[in-house]
Amino acid sequence: MEQIINIERIENAVALFGSFDENIKTIENEYAVTVVVRDEHLKISGDAEDVAKAGKVIESLLLLLNRGETISQQNVHYCISLVNEGSEEKIESLAGDCICITAKGKPLKPKTLGQKKYCNAIKENTITIGVGPAGTGKTYLAVAMAVTAFRAGEINRIILTRPAVEAGEKLGFLPGDLQSKVDPYLRPLYDALFDMLGAETYQKYVERGNIEVAPLAYMRGRTLDDSFIILDEAQNTTREQMKMFLTRLGFNSKMVINGDVTQIDLPNGSKSGLRESIRILKNINDIKCITFTERDVVRHKLVQDIIKAYERNNEEAKRKNG
Repeated sequence: MEQIINIERIENAVALFGSFDENIKTIENEYAVTVVVRDEHLKISGDAEDVAKAGKVIESLLLLLNRGETISQQNVHYCISLVNEGSEEKIESLAGDCICITAKGKPLKPKTLGQKKYCNAIKENTITIGVGPAGTGKTYLAVAMAVTAFRAGEINRIILTRPAVEAGEKLGFLPGDLQSKVDPYLRPLYDALFDMLGAETYQKYVERGNIEVAPLAYMRGRTLDDSFIILDEAQNTTREQMKMFLTRLGFNSKMVINGDVTQIDLPNGSKSGLRESIRILKNINDIKCITFTERDVVRHKLVQDIIKAYERNNEEAKRKNG
């Protein structure tokens, strides 16, 4: 069977095929089809069912291109996964939602449906809990939403924090003062802020007190008004730390709590404050919990495969242990 798809602009064909035709090769390998382009037409050849699915993926990618999106391998794999489960109509909702402009002028948009739900939850709720594996953009998107709220004058402070849990290394043996000892724990938060604001602007706001990046222990005894507060790596909070953090919430503030319950570094016997908070807070209005899956991973495709492999291993271990 063959299917012909019209491409309105030749530059769309170039963007669709990708560097060294890698995007089209991914589609060809997934569905065992052949894709060739002639002038403004693209021809897909193969078995009827495979051609139909490949056609849906290509049409979805062309829709994203026409909405101003840049096509990457991540887009291609994500469109394939949605088409394979019959959810390709959801792809349209991803196009065009810019949540922040980075310091280099690049528009930042949600790349998956999970990311879009997460950004919408942050907009609509006072407290948002984001739970999911590494690489799903939890921290990066939360910082982008904070910067957007700050630029719009909705809040006047951004506070980023995370617990300084010692994952096999003792803080006391690291060189330098306390700030230099905890800086490695806070590095992902600095990196996200540098991307959004640029190092110079970031430093200016830190000096003015508009931005604060600090370990969780620094939050004790404070009430945080007119602030956008992000707690990262929340799976490593104790129950007491999580309650302490949640009760810092002040007027006209938002909180975003992020974590991955499969990567808990707490000492044996300590219960994760994140796990408990999800259970305790689930029925409270204005608090929303968003769960990411491996399909929301926007890093290298291998990261998705690694997460799936670990999940399979955990399931097998549970079955063996009864």
